Amino acid sequence: MSISFIDLKQQYKPLKKEINNRINKVLEHGQYIMGPEVKELEQKLANFTGSKYCVTVSSGTDALLISLMSLGIKAGDEIITTPFSFVSTAEVIVMLKAKPVFVDIEPDTCNINADLIEKKISKKTKAIIPVSLFGQTSDMDKINYIAKRNGNIPVIEDAAQSFGATYKEQKSCNLSTIGCTSFFPSKPLGCYGDGGAIFTNQSRLAKLFKSIRLHGQNKRNYYSRIGIGGRMDTIQCAIVLGKLKQFKWEIKKRKAIGNRYNFLLDKIGINRINQVKNRTSVFSQYTILTNKRNKIREKFNRNKIPTSIYYPKTINSQTPYKKFCCISCTPNAIRASKQVLSLPMSPFLKNSDQKQIINLLKNFS
Repeated sequence: MSISFIDLKQQYKPLKKEINNRINKVLEHGQYIMGPEVKELEQKLANFTGSKYCVTVSSGTDALLISLMSLGIKAGDEIITTPFSFVSTAEVIVMLKAKPVFVDIEPDTCNINADLIEKKISKKTKAIIPVSLFGQTSDMDKINYIAKRNGNIPVIEDAAQSFGATYKEQKSCNLSTIGCTSFFPSKPLGCYGDGGAIFTNQSRLAKLFKSIRLHGQNKRNYYSRIGIGGRMDTIQCAIVLGKLKQFKWEIKKRKAIGNRYNFLLDKIGINRINQVKNRTSVFSQYTILTNKRNKIREKFNRNKIPTSIYYPKTINSQTPYKKFCCISCTPNAIRASKQVLSLPMSPFLKNSDQKQIINLLKNFS
């Protein structure tokens, strides 16, 4: 049997009855938009993270967009973020005609380097978006401190890859002003389509999220602001509710498999993403850093083992974003884009499969 990069089929098997029952319930009551499962999921997700409020939305991208809209971001505003992420992190900034200000990453974690943020702050800075990459958060205490001492700048954690991870025993998505996550199928907690959620402890922001996701509506047929069609479908909420049943078990398995990767790779001298003390990772991807990426991929392909590259180009080297930041300004991000390689990772990865992967990596240190 071949090794899957992310084994969603295996994940579905033990949850088949629960997920199918949840979907059938929606089919029976017929409330496909804003049905009762939406509110149920929001309450359970808020409880899981320890946040006061959770608002489900149509995707992780829309979670970021709605968050910025709720802060009143407008043309000319500056948003500090990382150049090493999925493009949506910067895309939503530019969509609002604001300017992404890129800060280079830490070479060992690939997360934004908090020590470099303050010198990029200006009078136009209206938010900071650190990305919790590969399942592990950035240094959120330091980022929040910098934001507070520079005029209480809102901090939006892009936690699309880290739902279920912790920072100093506090859950990702409940570490700053706003937390955003994605339920894209390959995420640690995913649906079977698009979906996302926004978290906050401020009632004012939660009300804005709810209004903006419904086209700016406050009550039926009355609109007080510009919004978007940003609702998460009831069926997708039902699927996530079904998956929550074993999510804590899956996190435990991800950590065990990720830590086993750490141990085995250290043993053969392969460089990897560093896991920082006082932070847990949900290993959304398991990523190594190597100058021999092409040769490793060729060997894995010959052995029919999938790999992936997140991300082969930094955001500031992509055509629409080059004008915002010179490539030479983010050398660590550029270096990482040429070195990162993600290996198969899921809660269902067998020890024998992991052993085969490690054996193929020998002699590549």
